[in-house]
Amino acid sequence: MLSLAELSAHVATTLGALATSSKTAFGELTLTVKRTDILAVLTKLHDAAALQFEQLIDLCGVDYPERAERFEVVYHLLSPRQNVRLRVKLSTDDVTPVPSVIALFPAANWYEREAYDMYGILFADHPDLRRLLTDYGFQGFPLRKDFPLSGHVEVRYDDEKKRVVYEPVRLTQEFRSFDFESPWEGVRYPLPGDEKAAPPPPTPKAN
Repeated sequence: MLSLAELSAHVATTLGALATSSKTAFGELTLTVKRTDILAVLTKLHDAAALQFEQLIDLCGVDYPERAERFEVVYHLLSPRQNVRLRVKLSTDDVTPVPSVIALFPAANWYEREAYDMYGILFADHPDLRRLLTDYGFQGFPLRKDFPLSGHVEVRYDDEKKRVVYEPVRLTQEFRSFDFESPWEGVRYPLPGDEKAAPPPPTPKAN
């Protein structure tokens, strides 16, 4: 098993300038690369004899709406032979596609579809980039930070029409912020044993 220092050294030797930055935190190594270099980077990590990152554990999206390139695509790699893990990430926006890595890691097929479905991240050369988890005709991308909590439409079965129908969301009550710390959430009068029912007594001032 490679130590973290050995892993960092091998990765730096293997990638050279392809890694724009690296960071070690919580016992893990994270690399940041350019969007256009991702396939070359993963290929080198996969083929290098000292590393052999042959397994893609996960591929996911992250949303930072305040950034010019609001999305990060994060790849989690495993080397079964060296018994080490590595995280690689890149940034993109909602119109610039990321090169697909299916040719190297076939498991990326559904991962990339999920990132597209949840965030709207595009992947170039994906053979079947369509929604995976949401329904046909779904509006928007539900894991974006600016997606409304209520969604845009609601789905129900119409007994008269004998089919599923889609309708605009109609909230039957105001949005509530629930307090799950109290067993009496919503109760407006003091109850014995509820420490949150009354404010603590004031601390006596010293003379």
